[in-house]
Amino acid sequence: MTSSVTLTPTPPPIDDLQGWLAGFTEPTVGAELAALAACVILAWGLTAVMRRALGMKDEKSSVLFGHRLFDGVMFPLLLLTLAYIARTLLSQQLPLAVFRVAIPVLVSLVAIRVGVKVLQVAFPLATWIKPLERTISWVAWGAMVLWVSGLLPVVLNELDQITWKIGGSVLSLRTLIEGALTASAVLILSLWVSAAIESRLLRSAVGGDLSLRKAVSNAMRALLMFLGLIIALTTVGIDLTALSVLGGAIGVGIGFGLQKLAANYVSGFVILAERSMRIGDNVKVDNFEGRISDIKARYTLIRSTTGRESIVPNEILITNRVENLSLADARVWQSTVVSVAYDSDVDLVRRLLTDAALAQPRVMRDPAPSAALSAFGADGLEFTLGYWIADPENGQLNLRSDINMAILKSLRGNGIEIPYPQRIVHMKPGPAPEPRA
Repeated sequence: MTSSVTLTPTPPPIDDLQGWLAGFTEPTVGAELAALAACVILAWGLTAVMRRALGMKDEKSSVLFGHRLFDGVMFPLLLLTLAYIARTLLSQQLPLAVFRVAIPVLVSLVAIRVGVKVLQVAFPLATWIKPLERTISWVAWGAMVLWVSGLLPVVLNELDQITWKIGGSVLSLRTLIEGALTASAVLILSLWVSAAIESRLLRSAVGGDLSLRKAVSNAMRALLMFLGLIIALTTVGIDLTALSVLGGAIGVGIGFGLQKLAANYVSGFVILAERSMRIGDNVKVDNFEGRISDIKARYTLIRSTTGRESIVPNEILITNRVENLSLADARVWQSTVVSVAYDSDVDLVRRLLTDAALAQPRVMRDPAPSAALSAFGADGLEFTLGYWIADPENGQLNLRSDINMAILKSLRGNGIEIPYPQRIVHMKPGPAPEPRA
């Protein structure tokens, strides 16, 4: 790689800065400020009306509207459009000074809001979003300052003088920077479109429909990101045929070193497509039982009733044995075992156990709970109380505890004894002592 500097005539620096600054002392500045204030009020009103009409008042994941009125992209975008219209109308009658600053500021504000909101929606839990947001802000405001001051053409011309020769192509530093910015813009736009599609697909989906729509959403995001990358590389001027060698190397890497990673991605799409496991199902994998909270392209999140989360690679869910407790029916059967004394009234005990289960609103009435004499224990009669619940995601141990406490209270109230372990020790007499001589 070689570096060369080519001498070409540079554009003039800041053009008529004194005259531009003197324009702020003209009486027409008041008219410009009034027009800009009217644009702000009108953009605020239009954003509020559109937000209320589209039902986006409490929509936190919206890129256009955001959590607050000024948080989304819609407000600065409308303000920029109205400011352009106002500048066009006023430029025919007045010399402009305020709008020469306002337009670049609004363009930078729109770029910042688009980049920040799209990244927040696409990667809500990523830790690297904050520094990237600050980078976007610094780049946008720096470009705005160069634009307003008139230094932008000068800087671009200087960057165009620094060139590298790579093979038969000559690339300049300006081309690389513009290509990076173009690639970033295309990728952000792809993320925006994929986030909008995902939000629309998953808004009202439940059960198996949710898993299928999640698969479509993941496929659309991957496709849009790939197309965005191809468009960005083409915009920079990179010949895509030169990537054939890289594609072959990636294929070899997937075949040897990345086969596990590729298997997890393929398994994720298989799970979502055939719907053998769905978001919301209660499953048991490798002695870990919980509810599927999300199915990603590479792994699946399973959250237990104790609050712990397990990250399971999708390949394990395809190749290993998985117990799905909710595939055919979301209902779950539970039981508890109670021992009473042998002289207890069996019919009364069964009725008390059934009533204790029916007293809990989470216990299903159809099928009804049942109590059975299950075993003759060493210390007493053993009864098994079985019942069905339809919401295992709300916890199972807490419900079993409430039923056991109700059983204990009922048995004590009716004088039924819960036996303690009793052991009888029989001692055999030893041989009689021999008489003394």
